[in-house]
Amino acid sequence: DGHSHLSAYERKRLKNITENAKFFAALKLHESAARLNQLTTKRQSHVTKRAKPKKVEDEPARRRSMRLLRVEPVEIPLLETFSPAVAEEYPQVPVGPLPMVPEDQAENSKWTEALLSTWKRISELKAEDADMGTSDIKRYQESLSSMVLSEENIRKVVKARVCSMAIHPSESTILVAAGDKWGHIGLWNVSCGTEEGAHIFIPHSFQVHCMHFSPCNPAHLLSLSNDTLRCGDVTKAVFDEICRSEDSFSCFDFLEENACTAIVAQWDGAVAVVDRRTPGLSSELSADLGFSRTRTVHVHPVNRHYFLAAGSVDVCVFDVRYLKAKGNKPLSSLTGHTKSVASAYFSPVTGSRVVTVCADDKLRHNNNTGRWLTRFRAIWDPKQEHCFLVGSMAQPRQIQVFQDTGNLLHSFCSVDCLSSVCSINVVHPSQHILVGGNSSGRLHVF
Repeated sequence: DGHSHLSAYERKRLKNITENAKFFAALKLHESAARLNQLTTKRQSHVTKRAKPKKVEDEPARRRSMRLLRVEPVEIPLLETFSPAVAEEYPQVPVGPLPMVPEDQAENSKWTEALLSTWKRISELKAEDADMGTSDIKRYQESLSSMVLSEENIRKVVKARVCSMAIHPSESTILVAAGDKWGHIGLWNVSCGTEEGAHIFIPHSFQVHCMHFSPCNPAHLLSLSNDTLRCGDVTKAVFDEICRSEDSFSCFDFLEENACTAIVAQWDGAVAVVDRRTPGLSSELSADLGFSRTRTVHVHPVNRHYFLAAGSVDVCVFDVRYLKAKGNKPLSSLTGHTKSVASAYFSPVTGSRVVTVCADDKLRHNNNTGRWLTRFRAIWDPKQEHCFLVGSMAQPRQIQVFQDTGNLLHSFCSVDCLSSVCSINVVHPSQHILVGGNSSGRLHVF
């Protein structure tokens, strides 16, 4: 072939160049093809002859790695172990009680002390019973219209996507708690009006799915993550552990007004009954509901032995008194959803209504938040039996208030101050205060 004087490797290389030249020519890449053709036809200016291999006895002794030979260097002992890997940005939270100290402080600063002192002080005051269930929709609409959002009432309270929120029932001070997807809980004293009014704590290793201030003692903030249910007790300045499980938790609600017992949902479709008075961190009972997954549970406001569970497409009412490990049958099933249900809640006064949020976009409401936003949860206004609030994908960004008839009553929006989707919202039980949380950890207080 004219190249017999070349080595096998060089002949193979020229063959590849020739084939590539034909390929580029077929693609009409003329310059590349011409260049490659030149390379294949260009005569060798010289032929490099291989030098004869040296005899073995002529070669110097080949160096061998002392590491591979496992020989210890002189006066430099081998390390017994490897150096530890770089720690993750957010390491696992240890089991058991945790001090109520912000993440960026070795000990409480005066600002943190002020925040916790405020929480403790306002928890000692008994809030008056709210005027529940007023039927005057016109007056209710007027109160909604009077609620506004200003720049000073917007704050980044946690570092990541807001997954849950709770608001303290105090009528004198606005104290909000927000949980994010990294297990952080941010506490914000909105009323103090200063930069030092918000602090971040890390009581969980995973996403904070659900939070409630205790209905009988708001000095307690209960929070639920994948593996644990904790109680933040400001009087002791500690996040104590109530229940821990290898099963992945998703939501909880109190079974009694005294908040001693709770129903806890699990992602695998089961629910657990937890009694805070029982020693240890295990649940009293685990009951399979027959769901493929259980996202939310909610206890009936009047008959507290009934609870509502929402799963993939399932929304059912169960009686906690008759729960057993297997074979549980619902008292009532709310059918009709064709896609994944994100939440379901009883109305706040009588419990005669249930509002659900589903990916099938009922109420002609766009619930498709996508993977980067927390899924919407429609919540009842605790002051109004017939009205609920839910986030929206609409532009301009807004939080919408509906009647139980489906009638849109009001849209909370602010072109200047609200430019993001508030997936998670919470309403004050007695005051006209709404807090919306977005996917960047920012809270907006109307």
